[in-house]
Amino acid sequence: MAEEQNKAQAEEQVELQQESEQAENVAEGVVEGVVEGDAGDSAEPDLAAQLEAARQEAADAKEQALRAAAEAQNVRRRAEKDAENARKYALEKFAADVLVVADNLDRALAAADTENEELKPLIEGVELTRKAFVDALARHKVEQIDPAGQPFDPEFHEAMAMVPNPDVEPNTVIDVMQKGYTLNGRLLRAAMVVVAKAAE
Repeated sequence: MAEEQNKAQAEEQVELQQESEQAENVAEGVVEGVVEGDAGDSAEPDLAAQLEAARQEAADAKEQALRAAAEAQNVRRRAEKDAENARKYALEKFAADVLVVADNLDRALAAADTENEELKPLIEGVELTRKAFVDALARHKVEQIDPAGQPFDPEFHEAMAMVPNPDVEPNTVIDVMQKGYTLNGRLLRAAMVVVAKAAE
């Protein structure tokens, strides 16, 4: 991709140089015509008009060259931004697919009987597995959204229900049904939450 960009930039520079040279050649040709032409009174206004036209054409060619250079710079910036986004969000689909693993580990821990002594080693193993999995996601910029007790944010939270609760401020997340995730700050999956509302 970098080679294609460099090739396109080189071609644009060659085109700009050719346009500039053509404008200079036109201006030089007109000036030579003025010098070599008939010095009679009838020819002077015609030569002056040709010179002015050549100057205008050179100015137009210069303006076109500047516009082409600006457009080339904009294309290069857009290509760089697209390449950066491709790098930052390359894992988006994969990360979205593996979030179900974290969800299932959360469900397993929620359903586990913590009072049963025989299950404690198994529960600890699941907890360690879940922690290792979440840490691995975090190393690749996949961050967890666990908004319990925070104000509801429609950008990152999805309200599944609103429940009257006089003990907390209205519009506060009181329960998280499913945690959300972001990838490099971009929402990957919204957190599914229960939100408090004012008592009726």
